[in-house]
Amino acid sequence: MDECLKYYAAACQTDLPSPLNRAEMKRNTERMLRLIDHAVVGYAPFMPVKLVVFPEFAHAAPAYLTLKELREKLAVPIPNTHTEKLQAKAKEYGLYVQTGTMLESDAKWPGAVFNTTCLIGPEGIETKYRKVNPWIPWEVHTSPHDLEGYDEALFPVARTPVGNIGAAICYDWLFPEPLRQLTANGAEILVRVSAYMDPFGSTEPMDWWTVVNRCRALENLAYVVAANQGASLKHYPPFSWPGGSMVVDYDGRLLAQASPGPGERIVVAAINVEMLRYERKIRRAHQMMAHLRTECYPLYRQSFLRGMRGPGELEDLTVSEQELRIDGAKRRMGYLGEGERAPTPNIQDILDASSDGRSK
Repeated sequence: MDECLKYYAAACQTDLPSPLNRAEMKRNTERMLRLIDHAVVGYAPFMPVKLVVFPEFAHAAPAYLTLKELREKLAVPIPNTHTEKLQAKAKEYGLYVQTGTMLESDAKWPGAVFNTTCLIGPEGIETKYRKVNPWIPWEVHTSPHDLEGYDEALFPVARTPVGNIGAAICYDWLFPEPLRQLTANGAEILVRVSAYMDPFGSTEPMDWWTVVNRCRALENLAYVVAANQGASLKHYPPFSWPGGSMVVDYDGRLLAQASPGPGERIVVAAINVEMLRYERKIRRAHQMMAHLRTECYPLYRQSFLRGMRGPGELEDLTVSEQELRIDGAKRRMGYLGEGERAPTPNIQDILDASSDGRSK
């Protein structure tokens, strides 16, 4: 594929039912293939679309509260038929696709289930990113951070003819560190594959979605292409999903944004990697990576949320166990006293009480 540094990126948000088994994932993938067609063909009179991004949960959401159920009902190895179909589409149009997430199993890490997005190009899978910061306590899938001896790249960056691309997933973006590390690893385009719910989504008064996307762009001097989940409440309960997918330039300017609210949307904006490289080369002011004093922050030599001892601990991880891990981290930070009972009710207790009430 020839180098192309000026092009459209398309953020495609989806509104699809949440698959409850592997067979139902096919429906979602087929719809995403059609959305790629729409993006490429629809905007052909303007600029070539060379990067297409889908949201978190687009292939499959963590629809169960235990790791065991996710592993048995939804987890798939990568590569698979879904990635093969997306590669064929990428080859057809000569572009790159940042997939929606799927729940990944890997024989190298028995018992683990990762929430994974792939960057796929005409030649196949370029990078595979596994969510480092699951949205706990709800998400029980595995963070690679939690596996003793994990030896694969946590923050991979693909060097492609359309620029250097790195991705992180949804809640990862509430931490500046993953995006800083992707930038340090060479990323020029930061891709956010996300399922960000109300009221934190794309409208005032909260609008964390826009605030965080713009901040990560300007602090890393990088483009951000962010696709957010647009599923209705009936498709992905218990939350509603506000969409608002967007493209942001390296100074934090909103280049394009989908209208807020559930529903399928395609939003495009021009990416100019040549200008980004020029700005990174010429700037002395607002050059935050070059100004970074990493040695000032002893915080990063401490550990708060502890990892697992090994894959065997993951076999039956539940939401309740995630809650205990969070409480342990809060005690290490001094937010909870030693022996102090957490004041927050447990999710499973609420669900059990609700179930008992309905059965009476």
